[in-house]
Amino acid sequence: METAAASERVELAKHCSSRNWSKAIRVLDSLLAKQCSILDICNRAFCYNQLELHKHVIKDCDKALQLDSCAIQAYLLKGRALLALGRKQEALLVLEQGYNIALQQTSDVKQLLELDELLNAARPEIDVTLNHLAAETPVSSCATQKIDNCQVSTSMAVSESGACSNGNTHELGEKSMDASKLSGGASELRNGLAYKEKENVNSGSQINGKPSSNGSETSDRLGDLSVIGNKLSSKSGSVSKQSLTAEARSGGSNETKINNNKCTIARISETHSISVDFRLSRGIAQVNEGNYMKAISIFDKVLKEEPTYPEALIGRGTAYAFQRDLENAIDDFTKAIQSNPAAGEAWKRRGQARAALGEFAEAVEDLTRALELEPKSPDILHERGIINFRSKDFTAAVKDLSICLKQEKDNKSAYTYLGLAFASLGEYTKAEEAHLKSIQLDSNYLEAWLHLAQFYQELADHNKALECIDQVLQVDNSHGDFPVLTRVWKAYHLRGLVFHGLGEHRKAIQELSIGLTIESSIECLYLRGSCHHAVGEYREAVKDYDATVDVELDAVEKFVLQCLAFYQKELALYTASKVSSEFFCFDIDGDIDPMFKEYWCKRLHPKDVCEKVYRQPPLRESLKKGKLKKQDLAITKPKANLLRFTDMIGKKIQYFCPGFLPNRRQHRMAGLAVLEIAQKVSKAWRIEWRNSNKGTAKNGKKNRRRERINMLSQNRGGAGCSTSTSSETSTGYASLEDRSSGRSILSWQDVYSSAVRWRQISEPCDPVVWVNKLSEEFNSGFGSHTPMVLGQAKVIRYFPNYERTLNLAKTIIKEKLCVRSKADKVIDLSKDEKIEEIMRAETCEELHKIVGEDFWVATWCHSTAFEGKHLEGTRITCIKKPGSLGYDFAIRTPCTPARWSDFDEEMTSAWEALCNAYCGENYGSTNLQALETVRDAILRMTYYWYNFMPLARGTAVTGFVVLLGLLLAANMEFTECIPKGLQIDWEAILSVEPGSFVGSVKSWLYPSLKINTSWKDHQEVSSAFSTTGSVVAALSTYND
Repeated sequence: METAAASERVELAKHCSSRNWSKAIRVLDSLLAKQCSILDICNRAFCYNQLELHKHVIKDCDKALQLDSCAIQAYLLKGRALLALGRKQEALLVLEQGYNIALQQTSDVKQLLELDELLNAARPEIDVTLNHLAAETPVSSCATQKIDNCQVSTSMAVSESGACSNGNTHELGEKSMDASKLSGGASELRNGLAYKEKENVNSGSQINGKPSSNGSETSDRLGDLSVIGNKLSSKSGSVSKQSLTAEARSGGSNETKINNNKCTIARISETHSISVDFRLSRGIAQVNEGNYMKAISIFDKVLKEEPTYPEALIGRGTAYAFQRDLENAIDDFTKAIQSNPAAGEAWKRRGQARAALGEFAEAVEDLTRALELEPKSPDILHERGIINFRSKDFTAAVKDLSICLKQEKDNKSAYTYLGLAFASLGEYTKAEEAHLKSIQLDSNYLEAWLHLAQFYQELADHNKALECIDQVLQVDNSHGDFPVLTRVWKAYHLRGLVFHGLGEHRKAIQELSIGLTIESSIECLYLRGSCHHAVGEYREAVKDYDATVDVELDAVEKFVLQCLAFYQKELALYTASKVSSEFFCFDIDGDIDPMFKEYWCKRLHPKDVCEKVYRQPPLRESLKKGKLKKQDLAITKPKANLLRFTDMIGKKIQYFCPGFLPNRRQHRMAGLAVLEIAQKVSKAWRIEWRNSNKGTAKNGKKNRRRERINMLSQNRGGAGCSTSTSSETSTGYASLEDRSSGRSILSWQDVYSSAVRWRQISEPCDPVVWVNKLSEEFNSGFGSHTPMVLGQAKVIRYFPNYERTLNLAKTIIKEKLCVRSKADKVIDLSKDEKIEEIMRAETCEELHKIVGEDFWVATWCHSTAFEGKHLEGTRITCIKKPGSLGYDFAIRTPCTPARWSDFDEEMTSAWEALCNAYCGENYGSTNLQALETVRDAILRMTYYWYNFMPLARGTAVTGFVVLLGLLLAANMEFTECIPKGLQIDWEAILSVEPGSFVGSVKSWLYPSLKINTSWKDHQEVSSAFSTTGSVVAALSTYND
């Protein structure tokens, strides 16, 4: 062992004598891997100094000072490196500290004199340029090492080696990827907005979400290679000086720079190793300047002479990576690792490249190996933390970033990602603190402002979100950390998202249009198209949807936007053809092909739809068919009065919970729908009451036919439509003769279909459709899916219901003694005291471990129509994610034919019970006490609707809209708001008995009701806004 060490010492002496600093560093790496020596750490720092790798010098000096705070040589080298980086104040402090320690020791007079000279030079010239400082720097000195009675000095003058900057592994760490701070430092390139296609797709978007970099395109590309997944720029050579590290400025400028360093090219070429170092330095300079092909050519020449030279392999791999040739990059990094397994930079870079390919598990493995070679490295911890965040291992991300910040307390990027990870884990206070700390460190840090804006948006604090976006646009761009244009378009996109969420679609269009003048991003195109679609600007919508489909994608995950754009273009054409038709003819459920709707809901590739479903006619034909009259779009005074009243009603639907923005457009939709339902139901009840008084079924039948207020859609069999007969496809428009009871001219489906139609037209890009009108997939249980936990992430809207849902699941398991597997097999839990363990479980993770596999349990609803019958409610599911990524805990509602039939019967019974309660002696009553049975009947029907969950989306809002409409029809107006933190649909879902739901809701609902008959004085909604076009205009027009 000693012989091997001595041999390495001899090899080290040879490399230093020949000024082959990169190979000397490799030998020192090997020595330090076997035994940590302060002397060798300082020797390696000296070699880095000779290569002008100043950040590595500082890193090694810090390690040495951690082991021995009196290591004078470490103070000397660190002071020099700080001076070279232009960090003069820090250099002065370090040198003074070293000088004071040297005064006390006085063991090395030479070191004391060097410190004194450096201090004397630094104090009066604290603001001189870096080149001047370099010229003033005294001769460096390094420790010596005795080997077999032969003392080898490793002291070299800067003037002798300053031009011979080597592009070894460590140089690349400074000049290339670390130049943009892939792992967290210099340019701090990090992920911008984690937008959720989130479910809102948006969400969501974990929401989800792509920061760039400020200094340069090189930085941006580097960042993209890292863990961000940003768009790579194809341009080169446009790197600003600000983005390059000091190493790049000193080591890779040009021949003129080299000649100024007292070392000619001819002199360098005399030594082969120095020539290699020189070529490497030039190659690295080309990488940092964005000249990747030139860099590859230089590294090719080096590798032709030495095929396994690690530093050249890493350099070429980095150049490949910036060109998005990630496979070749990984090959080169792998060869570098095979040549030198201790090359930590190669492990790190391969991890970064793998992360860019989405191979997060492999990337984490590589970075973990790099961390073993460089324990507690803040750079690698930062990098691994971000990759853990991207791979949704938020717990690991928090751990890595927290450790990183203990060492680098001023790492603003680490704070930003720590905030993102905390937010995903539901630690919102900590998340906000981390984001604000990042901004405190740098108030011009654009990425931090954008992340904070998205954080507030997800919390539904839109005012703070918009304030943060304003800060982005006001920041002095010369101080930003990312390319100005990249950040600005993202700011406009985020502002567009906020306005869209607020229902201010026209304002959103304005913001997105500005963003698109800066960057033609698919996100802005798609969102602007959907806004144009919503406000009735179908020509512009189709244009944006087509542009979205034609965009050349830079990330696979964005393909879903192109799929959605295809479907929504077809729906825009359909709506355009209906603008002049009566609004009740707008019938997506009856007119659009079931396969089309199913693929739209599931966001599937539209290939099969294109082949099997008729397409909508071109826009010109649609607009010609649906030509609007000016009077349809005009908001007259009576209409304005109507809208003021309905806006007041519509605001009552708002959930005051995190994640629910106050959407003005949805409020207006709800108000109009409530009044229309009240008017239609009131009319039906009046006829019902008259018929009941007459007591003659014959007269009642004639009146019901005459007063029928719903019509079948008139677009059967048209382009893009189902070819089914009207009786097969119509949702809730069953003919009166088919009514078994003969009691009412309206069915429960008729009432709810009105609300569904309004919800569909208000936000046409949301797939709000009746599940039983999809394809045969309906038979296999397709339905809604509402997650509370996704892996480790807590879904901001629904996690507040987590504990109650978990307790309900345990209660059901205790009663049934079993659960069902994913394959629908019974899992017996009656043995081995498992039920006792289950009742003690406090998390879905503990519950899953006890069961032993993925499972689901079904809630149930006690039937009111059939005594003793239980209806299957919703399914509570618990599914383990791969590795340590947590569990999906959600409610899923399968809509099978048998279940649909059961709930249809229950809803029919509940509706008839309501009609009976009001159309008897209570008809027209203005006595709240007398109307209690009516209120209870309305709540019971609402309970079954929420548990039925018959829509692919939108069940919650349509249910409450109908509830308010039915109350108003009975002359009861809800005058307050839904209590803070309460989601009424969840109250129903988590209640087994309808009575318990009625009891919980009536406690806050009934005291807020007052008698109101003035609503009858308003114009009928179906008359004021009779056509589809007039409805769209009403939803899109505001006075302010």
